[in-house]
Amino acid sequence: MAKTAERYHGTGRRKKSIARVYLTPGKGNIVINKRNIDEYFGLETLKVIVRQPLVATETADKFDVLVNVKGGGYTGQAGAIRHGIARALLTVDADYRPTLKKAGYLTRDPRMKERKKYGLKAARRAPQFSKR
Repeated sequence: MAKTAERYHGTGRRKKSIARVYLTPGKGNIVINKRNIDEYFGLETLKVIVRQPLVATETADKFDVLVNVKGGGYTGQAGAIRHGIARALLTVDADYRPTLKKAGYLTRDPRMKERKKYGLKAARRAPQFSKR
């Protein structure tokens, strides 16, 4: 049986988004849900967010990134992918930890949507009040 190239895995989460990230040695291609990063994300800022851990560790052109992401919106998905790439880079080389930790890419963003409460129209939005 032929030995396949090494593949590093990391899971990232943000809001309702969950990203499964796989790093393989390559030229720096990023594929998200079987689509190129330029096709998947329209905003340039989201593409920058996804690439941040690779740029911080100077490995942008050393790994191909394959991502399966589901749930949430584009911003949450970009944050989840960044978190997943940072975790996968730790499995590649533990020496990246201080760089990634200082930049804040390893920290799971705990902010979530607040639940709607009864008697209100949204989490905090009360019905309109009229004196008469």
